Amino acid sequence: MVMTTVGNARAEYFARNGFSTAAYEDTWAHVRLFGIPIAFPNVRSRRRAIRFHDIHHLVTGYGTDPRGEAEIGAWEIAATFPDRGLQFAAAWLLNTVMFALGLVLAPRRVYRAFVRGRHCTSLYRIGWSDALLDRDVDELRRELGLGEPSPTTWGDRLVFAMIVAGIAVPPAAVVGLVALVR
Repeated sequence: MVMTTVGNARAEYFARNGFSTAAYEDTWAHVRLFGIPIAFPNVRSRRRAIRFHDIHHLVTGYGTDPRGEAEIGAWEIAATFPDRGLQFAAAWLLNTVMFALGLVLAPRRVYRAFVRGRHCTSLYRIGWSDALLDRDVDELRRELGLGEPSPTTWGDRLVFAMIVAGIAVPPAAVVGLVALVR
């Protein structure tokens, strides 16, 4: 069996998606959502997080289209919850936005990705080392808990419901307040 290193897999992932490590340090982040180009400040916490996020895409197999980004957002939230929030604040914010979008676009896929993440750990918890790029992809998948799927627990359902409520309730409250004021 031939070993595929994380570095080689990331290079292929970059080539397929038109990404590069140069973008990690750019002043502005450039993404496309439904073909619409979006630019936003590439703040320090995002620059720290994006290298992990890219590797999470390649070890989980989630795509970079809106549904795939929603899945990886749900997985990262679940695999990292509740710690590492401030150090990777931009990742939490972006993941929450994609998670919410995913509840509309692909709710079942987002739910499955979330439950999968609850039984895994993420690179946000492990930390970065350039030696990570020399690791075997399959070995890293096993270390992160991405082997056989675990059965869904009541705890998984409860945490998912709490996060969905946390995403849905604030906007609903604002709409309700606006309706009352009118």
